[in-house]
Amino acid sequence: MSSSPLQLPPPPARPPEFGADALIVCESLVRIYQTGPVEVQALQGLDLLVESGEMVAVVGASGSGKSTLLSILAGIDAPTAGRARVDRWNLLSMSRADRVRYRRHTVGFVRQQTANNLVPYLTARQMVDLPMTAARVPVKTRRKRSADLLGALGVADCADRRPGQLSGGQQQRVAIAVALANEPQVLFADEPTGELDTVTSAEVFGALRDVNRDLGVTIVVVTHDPAVSGQVERTVAIRDGRTSSEVLRRTATADDGGEHVIAEEYAVMDRAGRVQIPADYREALELTRRVRLALEPDHVTIRPDA
Repeated sequence: MSSSPLQLPPPPARPPEFGADALIVCESLVRIYQTGPVEVQALQGLDLLVESGEMVAVVGASGSGKSTLLSILAGIDAPTAGRARVDRWNLLSMSRADRVRYRRHTVGFVRQQTANNLVPYLTARQMVDLPMTAARVPVKTRRKRSADLLGALGVADCADRRPGQLSGGQQQRVAIAVALANEPQVLFADEPTGELDTVTSAEVFGALRDVNRDLGVTIVVVTHDPAVSGQVERTVAIRDGRTSSEVLRRTATADDGGEHVIAEEYAVMDRAGRVQIPADYREALELTRRVRLALEPDHVTIRPDA
């Protein structure tokens, strides 16, 4: 009498990859700097997703890790551990040649200091032309794209001027044009309005919004200016090297037909299930080292350990 073969249960389904469809993915991202005997963890397991076409502001106190994050995503710095991907590029395993191609074609970068974005002895047209020359773009294409970009950013009349002949706002607009020269998928901007007055800041940020809307370029902006971060649909806050919260904004229409913006803040739970409680919440309830948790039917309560 033959026995039927042993039926094994099917293997468990693999969990979906974190951010499989996102353009930018950071998972448990770590960056450690070593200065002599001192070790500094600038990023301590940061998670972040950015979808194609988004415009996201990244905010945080000085030393929170926001500029380190941007340098890694721009290909300027390299992460220590974790996972970081932009489009098809794995930022932890790129060769030097890959990194050059990545920075030349996939991403653009605008720094806060205008002097670091531009070449003092070149005109605006020549500076926009420069990255395309390095990428061996045909001359006719370079000329047309330089003119188109300077026009789109409102500085067409500055094409033959050098940086010393431009205002701060014009310099940053030209810097954005330079960063867009090779048609990158993503534009990273580190405090692009930090050296500008309020009116000029609004104009430059408006130019970034136009680029996002009209050219479809994904934009990630690091800023400390609440007036700037309040103009995007999503603001990501970083604290102590981790994403701590997100503010999502949407436009709603009132009964009288008027429109207003609704902003909702969310705490971000990382892959390990950790949530950072905002400082004002902790202080209001005197939450310290240990708290009480209770699972309710549709939420979790947190109480002081009293």
